[in-house]
Amino acid sequence: MKKILISSAICLLGVTATAQEATTYPFDGSFDDAAFAVENAIIGKGLVIDYVSHVGDMMNRTGADVGSDVVIFDAADVFLFCSAQISRQVMEADHLNIAHCPYGIFVADREGEVFIGHRNYPEGEMQQVQTLLTEIIQDAVGE
Repeated sequence: MKKILISSAICLLGVTATAQEATTYPFDGSFDDAAFAVENAIIGKGLVIDYVSHVGDMMNRTGADVGSDVVIFDAADVFLFCSAQISRQVMEADHLNIAHCPYGIFVADREGEVFIGHRNYPEGEMQQVQTLLTEIIQDAVGE
């Protein structure tokens, strides 16, 4: 397990002015295999994936539009989903926990290194969400 910084504003690894911590796990295999493993692990928990954001494609497609030729990711997707049970628990404890929903797990390939991760959540009731995300990722990486 490795912690890295991810900018909430522009999704760059390691370079940021305002950042939050994320926990990542290396994946021994291809990006496609990692994405498939994450999708299966989410579904295996009885959850429904609401949306898959193709962040890597967007960053590659728009680089020239913003004056950059830097390739940030070879591929990167974010799987967005929610757990009705856990979401109800954390929002009953504090209705402003809606700010954390939906939950996301990202899969990325950067210079041949494939990794899976999630942002870290605040202490308290949101640790239930972090535990769920960690379980899903550990299932996907085979831990």
